[in-house]
Amino acid sequence: MKNTRTMRRAMALALAGILATSLVACGGQSLEEVEGGGDGEAVDLSSVEFAEVHDEEAAKDIIEALEPVQEIHDLLPNEYKTGLTWTTSSGYPPMEIFASNNKDLLGVDPAMAHAISRVLGVPMTMEDADFNAMIPGLVSGRYDVLVSSMTDTEERRETTTFVNYVQSGNAFLVEGGNPLGIEEPMDLCGKTVAVVDAGSSAALAEELSAACEEAGEAPYDILPFPGDQDANLSLESGRSQATVTDYPVAVARAADENNNMDAVVIEGGESVWGIGVDNANADLAVAIQAALQHLMDDGAYAEILAAWEVDAMALDTATINGE
Repeated sequence: MKNTRTMRRAMALALAGILATSLVACGGQSLEEVEGGGDGEAVDLSSVEFAEVHDEEAAKDIIEALEPVQEIHDLLPNEYKTGLTWTTSSGYPPMEIFASNNKDLLGVDPAMAHAISRVLGVPMTMEDADFNAMIPGLVSGRYDVLVSSMTDTEERRETTTFVNYVQSGNAFLVEGGNPLGIEEPMDLCGKTVAVVDAGSSAALAEELSAACEEAGEAPYDILPFPGDQDANLSLESGRSQATVTDYPVAVARAADENNNMDAVVIEGGESVWGIGVDNANADLAVAIQAALQHLMDDGAYAEILAAWEVDAMALDTATINGE
């Protein structure tokens, strides 16, 4: 079944065809030539009004120095040449957070969205959504692209195509001062561990819990929540003894003086994260891959990661579904 955006595009093209025929019959230009799209004259990318970058965005100067690349813009399917709707899930520093106005989104992921959109030569908007609502939003056509610290997994590939953009390991967040002396996963056997439901942290917690049982220890009492903030609140309230999260996020939260938390690294288990599009939009994924590779090649990608102090997450190559 076509998504809603595709259906709207089909209706628009049908109307455009009627108008184009009318104009040519009168001896005028076709609609494509008037608008500068399709087989007519290329759109002047220097006139594109890009989305404003908030002053609190750490990579603001890097993003605003970027120029659109015509060859990469041309890779976009026509329906996306007027702009992209991105989605992310806030409350996951330093990857995605709200600015002080509680409106604009900042962080590594919004910065990547801005940078990719500028190389593509298109405006963008970004909407905050629950983590588990983003892939259904792609399928329904509500969003065009997601970028939200999402691990590229075989299960998610059943509906979503991923452009791989960073990699990350994992860590526990525990009470400040680590009074329980948590140093490795086995130290949490029989204890309550909070996770984001259906996220990669939940799958990892299940694996670590199974290892406890194999060793003859009590399994984790896994406590699922819809979002990262709820999981952290359970730790702060004493409802759980740890949360499982991505390493850069754990370090950022532990460094925040407003949080009474310590980060404990989980050795091994690094995974690749992806920028997602619906499987029906493979050509859009190719365009995003090209834009991301351009950012990697010219150094802007590394500068964005450095601005948010997550240099260790860098990849050398932008791949699609790991290939």
